Amino acid sequence: MTFQRKLGAWSILASVLGVVPAWAAGPQTTFDLVLRGQAFTPQTLTVPAGQTLTLMVDNRDALPAEFESGDLGREKVIPGGTRLPVVVGPLKPGRYDFFNDFHPASTGALIAVPPKP
Repeated sequence: MTFQRKLGAWSILASVLGVVPAWAAGPQTTFDLVLRGQAFTPQTLTVPAGQTLTLMVDNRDALPAEFESGDLGREKVIPGGTRLPVVVGPLKPGRYDFFNDFHPASTGALIAVPPKP
């Protein structure tokens, strides 16, 4: 089976199941989140609701960190000195808390706001 036929078959299956593949979901919005001194900067990010978002977590400490959020359903270890993406959403309007599981006092939040009419 050719690549185009496989792609077409997967697209049909995805549409029947109501799944939108990442490549078909449209552009993603990216936000930077820095870990330095075991603290998130900025501590609060205002993000658009209704969109898939990429949080680029830049751990500038030598120690590893774990971005974790029960609200977002995500956890990801970010080794020291690395920058890794955490994809979330689309989010409903509201507050989504996160923390560094290796240093629980280090907390932050995403505030998802609806687009202005």
